[in-house]
Amino acid sequence: MLGPSGHQDTFARDNLPPFEQWPEIKLEGFDYPEWMNAGVELTDRMVERGFGDNTALIGNGRRRTYKELSDWTNRIARALTEDYGLKPGNRVLIRSANNPAMVACWLAATKAGAVVVNTMPMLRTGELAKIIDKAEISIALCDTRLMDELVACAKESRFLKQVIGFDGTANHDAELDRAALNKPVRFESVKTGRDDVALLGFTSGSTGVPKATMHFHRDILIIADAYAKEVLSVTPDDVFVGSPPLAFTFGLGGLAVFPLRFGAAATLLEQATPPKMIEIIETYKATISFTAPTAYRAMLAAMDAGADLSSLRIAVSAGETLPGPVFDEWVRKTGKPILDGIGATEMLHIFISNRLGDSKPASTGKPLTGYEAIVVDDDMNEVPRGTIGKLAVKGPIGCRYLADDRQKDYVRDGWNLTGDSFVEDEDGYFHFAARSDDMIVSAGYNIAGPEVEAALLKHDAVLECAVIGASDEARGTIVEAHVVLAKGFEASELLVKILQDHVKAVIAPYKYPRSVVFTDALPKTESGKIQRFRLKQKPPA
Repeated sequence: MLGPSGHQDTFARDNLPPFEQWPEIKLEGFDYPEWMNAGVELTDRMVERGFGDNTALIGNGRRRTYKELSDWTNRIARALTEDYGLKPGNRVLIRSANNPAMVACWLAATKAGAVVVNTMPMLRTGELAKIIDKAEISIALCDTRLMDELVACAKESRFLKQVIGFDGTANHDAELDRAALNKPVRFESVKTGRDDVALLGFTSGSTGVPKATMHFHRDILIIADAYAKEVLSVTPDDVFVGSPPLAFTFGLGGLAVFPLRFGAAATLLEQATPPKMIEIIETYKATISFTAPTAYRAMLAAMDAGADLSSLRIAVSAGETLPGPVFDEWVRKTGKPILDGIGATEMLHIFISNRLGDSKPASTGKPLTGYEAIVVDDDMNEVPRGTIGKLAVKGPIGCRYLADDRQKDYVRDGWNLTGDSFVEDEDGYFHFAARSDDMIVSAGYNIAGPEVEAALLKHDAVLECAVIGASDEARGTIVEAHVVLAKGFEASELLVKILQDHVKAVIAPYKYPRSVVFTDALPKTESGKIQRFRLKQKPPA
């Protein structure tokens, strides 16, 4: 079933789920050579095809052409294999904000046959340690501005042996850069199989032991050849901009894979706030934007103040459902489409989307070519159109968790169950209803309530707490913490701020509770289980 492998370190293939637990993989129309390397396809191959002088990456005050990116990644790949002993199949963690150097490190490690794990700069030592242990990561590449957390990990880790600094600015003044600059620009990239694992995507909302989704070299090209080609019709004249971290597969696709696959340019922002995105759109005449509805609301407000977004030909919205009023206002003010879609880390990228000339307000759209979607009940029976049920999907990419019993929950009868509740209307458009579980989706981030609760409980002031998602006009949903205080502490605005800062210091800051409600007691069952649904039913105290 699987093609040949170029990996010396067989950890990834050894830890794929048993074949009987895989979803059905539909590869019709997605034909790639038995041996292929996605890093080569997005760099050297583009130079061979005549794109060498085209701008590939823009960031930190510099433009880099495809030829420069090809040479840069070849040098880094040489340094990794010759100076640091990287072997094909070894896992490599990358820690950085969105910048060209991070993309170069990802592509170089991929060329060298590594299995890459991209991580967000906001993750703390404890969160990184879980990822390192799960994937048995021995080498980490880290922006030198973010070294502390990883160095602390390495001191305690059984697996992490090398933390190598790279320069995330444009100066090339760090250990990896200096090693790479001494290397030739030619590199014999590792002959990897199309079915070799190239990427481990850790799901952003996992509690406990994190879930790692396993994606092959072919999968990286499939998301471009499916979604980006069919829905976005990318051309070499396009300039991409967006806010999602490259550590999220939504960001890696939209800000690296899609532009590089078609000879276009990607602009990369370390701090991708709406004002910064507007500045980049105006400066570089960006044509395709990737961000969440929250940011589009802010961009619409900025247009009223004179912002010029006229260069955009497509706005892509994902991460949370796009409200109908935002869709309507965007189309009215810009005259351009805003395309809602849904993807999943398990599926690597978007699999249902609106299209140019075929979009519907408050709809997620229709499945991409090569994908199927149905709405089912708990017994996997398809429900009538117009009925809420669980979304089930299959296509050329599907869920493969790294050594995880939760594989059996995500895949049933060959279908991927995304954890979302949907309705399919009479015209075949899919409409998001809600998350099927208690995951909080806020401004495009999946946030697990129990993880926030665990962070709060580490503070002396917190006796008990329960975290829920609460409605918010600006962000759709926010994290709201209901807190019972320990003896000797009194509710105050200052204590709210102290608890919020405490959570930011313990886990990734975006997970902090934007609302803190102090209460005398939490609603519980007779067995003592907190009834979070009752907290959602009543207004904050």
